[in-house]
Order: sequence, then structure tokens, then C-alpha cells
Amino acid sequence: MPIVILAVTAMVAFAANSVLCRMALGAGLIDAASFSSIRLLSGTLCLLLIVFFRPARWRPAKPNWIAVVALCAYMLCFSFAYRSLSAGTGALLLFGCVQLTMIGTAIFRGERLPALGWFGLAIAIGGLVYLLLPGVEAPDPRYSALMAIAGVAWGVYSLLGAQGTDPTSATANNFLYATPIALVVSVVDLSNFYLTWQGAWLAMGSGAIASGMGYAIWYAVLKRIQTTTAAILQLSVPALATLGGVLLLAEPLTSRMLLATALTIGGIALFLRQPRRVS
Repeated sequence: MPIVILAVTAMVAFAANSVLCRMALGAGLIDAASFSSIRLLSGTLCLLLIVFFRPARWRPAKPNWIAVVALCAYMLCFSFAYRSLSAGTGALLLFGCVQLTMIGTAIFRGERLPALGWFGLAIAIGGLVYLLLPGVEAPDPRYSALMAIAGVAWGVYSLLGAQGTDPTSATANNFLYATPIALVVSVVDLSNFYLTWQGAWLAMGSGAIASGMGYAIWYAVLKRIQTTTAAILQLSVPALATLGGVLLLAEPLTSRMLLATALTIGGIALFLRQPRRVS
């Protein structure tokens, strides 16, 4: 039961990032670059507090620049995309692209799929394509592209994190080194600077609670569940973000969004349930 509670808490935290970001940017309470900078800074402080009070002493490590750039690309593209996308649409694009990036990497490395695995993958891709098809309910392609880049970047970051032995410490280091990059972007984007106390508090909540504490909880859960279970659990995030957007932001729940979510999540879940082997 404690693992179930922790897992649910982590998924709610991940979904909260989408809702908090859209809440801040949709209402014009803060600019996208400042949201990213404050989110990274507050996330860094939270993660440093977590690793500082652990038995093993934490020290700054040399930066893994691929991971740092991937984290920063995710954070920035995520925020800029939510200037237009709804919470649920953004979360579906994000986690769909995260999973497809990790699946594509596994196939590239030699994993062989059964027919049902390929079928599930095709359904998932079809769901994302359907979401982006031109029409009245279609999201803006420019912001959709930004969220897709954020998803690929987070997928790369997740793959790099899976290779480490202490992901919480590694994430603290990556947040620490990514923060100055985001601050530089904020300076470059200074012409669009806008900040209110409400926007700052939402960004800090996203960074310290939904990101910093959320990631720390998730890494604790990962040690005690299977990788496939973890991947399937993450498929709940778009649905949770959609629910949050409907209840807290009064976002419309369209038939296109419902069908695209069902196809994407169902296809990836079908893929993950199929046995795979390395050729």
C-alpha cells in the first residue's frame, strides 16, 4: 500500500506540472522563460535539501552536459508550448513523445517486437497524428512542435537517468547546472518579461513540489517496481492532467482529445504488455 500511495502521488505531481504551468501562462501571470527559470531554481533548492539530509554525503559532480541540455530543453519547450496548449493536450503530446522516444531507442538497440507490439505502436502513433490533424479542435502546430521537442528531450533524459545508480543525486546536479542556462534564456527573452506574485508562486510550486519532490518520490518507487509497470503508470499522467484542466481551468473536453488519448495510451499500453527480446 505505501508503494501504491507513493506511485499515485508521483503521477499526480507530474500531472500538476502541466496544470500549474498552463494556469500561470494561460492567465498571463508570468512569461514562459521566467516560469522555466523559477521552476528550475526552486526545484534545485528542493532537491539539494533532499540529498543533503540523506546518510550518504552529497557533493556536486561534473556535469553530464547531454543530460543537462536535455533537461533544459524539456523545461523551456514545455513552458513555451503551454502558452497555447491546454493542460491535457500538452501532457498527451509530452508523454506520448517520451514513450515513443524510449520505444524507438529500444528498437534501434535491437529489441525485437511481436506483431501485437508493432500494432500497439502503430495505434499510439495514430492517436498522436489524429490529435494534430488540421481542424477546429486541432492544437496550434507551432506549440505542438515545441511540446514534441520537450517530450523527446525528456525521453533522452530518462534514458540517461536509467543508466545511473543514484538518480536523485544526478537530478539534483542536472537541475543545478541547467538553472544558469535557463537564466541566460530569460535574459535573452527579456523583452517578453512579465512577472506577478501569483505566477511566481505557481512556478515555485511546479519546481519544488511537482518537480523536485515528485521526482524524488518517483525514483524511490522505481527501485521497487518493474520497468514495464513504471512505464504503464506514467500513461495515467495525460488523463490526470486533462481532469485537472477540466476541473481547475474549465478547459473543454473535446471528442478529438478523448479519442486521441484513448488511442495513444491504449496503443502504448498494448506495446508494453508484449514480450520483447534483443536480437
